[in-house]
Amino acid sequence: MITKRIVLTFPHSLVDKPIVYKLVKDFDLVFNILQAKVTQQEEGLLVLELQGKKEQYAEGIKYLTDLGVKIQPLSQDVTRDDERCTHCGACITICPTEALYIEKKTMKVIFDNAKCIACELCVRACPPRAMKVKF
Repeated sequence: MITKRIVLTFPHSLVDKPIVYKLVKDFDLVFNILQAKVTQQEEGLLVLELQGKKEQYAEGIKYLTDLGVKIQPLSQDVTRDDERCTHCGACITICPTEALYIEKKTMKVIFDNAKCIACELCVRACPPRAMKVKF
């Protein structure tokens, strides 16, 4: 079983299609909508947490890409403003995946967004507000 947070961007021609319904019905995926902006005449944006068996998840993602839906991991939208970061380390203990850690040699906080699951805990924990989520 895997769980991933993803950002879906789709053209206005797909906003009236039952895309998420098909993910549930045809691929047996469980979803949680984290954010949505869908209007009839515009591009749609949907931030989802998808959970399911690895094979079914892959098939569901293929279905979406075949439709023309752009998909990216939500972790790509988690960023750190290096100018604001004071390397205080407040984010380190709160990060469940160790995407934020202290480099012993320099004693600076390092952000590895490949490990990030976009839980947003670091955003709330960061005193200088250097961590941001933009989607």
